[in-house]
Amino acid sequence: MVVLVSGSGTLLQALLDAVSAGEVDARVVAVVSDQPAAHALERARAAGVPAVAHPYAKGSDRDVWDAELTGIVAGFEPDLVASAGFMKLLGSSFLARFGGRTINTHPALLPSFPGMHGPRDALNHGVKVSGATVFLVDSGVDTGRILAQGAVEVLPDDTVETLHERIKVVERRLLVETVRAWNEGEK
Repeated sequence: MVVLVSGSGTLLQALLDAVSAGEVDARVVAVVSDQPAAHALERARAAGVPAVAHPYAKGSDRDVWDAELTGIVAGFEPDLVASAGFMKLLGSSFLARFGGRTINTHPALLPSFPGMHGPRDALNHGVKVSGATVFLVDSGVDTGRILAQGAVEVLPDDTVETLHERIKVVERRLLVETVRAWNEGEK
């Protein structure tokens, strides 16, 4: 599997730990980030996994960037691609090559609160329950087939940060469980 990342890499670390512990019969063959300084790349290197930065320069051609990303990922010949905190939409080139085998996590119970600010939007709407979703990536924004979900209670004193941290715990568990089920032919 290739894991796409943008930030600190806690989702990636959950996968690496599960693979290392034998909880998931998979191998992370590469980690690719759109952020050259992402801590997730350091996590990958520490685990002996190839780490590749492929930044998107603001104002550049998005289709060209997507085609290049597709080529980078294809070079590792993954059976599965996990978008784990990757903050870029995957384009038509990528989905033509890896559609049907790219999963993503989202910090909300889709179809509610798609987009970049799931925990904030959940709090702003006053919901009592939020959560995390793992889904199959399609050409929409957080619209693919839902593979797994987990609920997180919204507490009266929650901030965006406290709610998001509790959601991340569920998100990590769901990602590992989804990869395990995928490899066992259950998804």
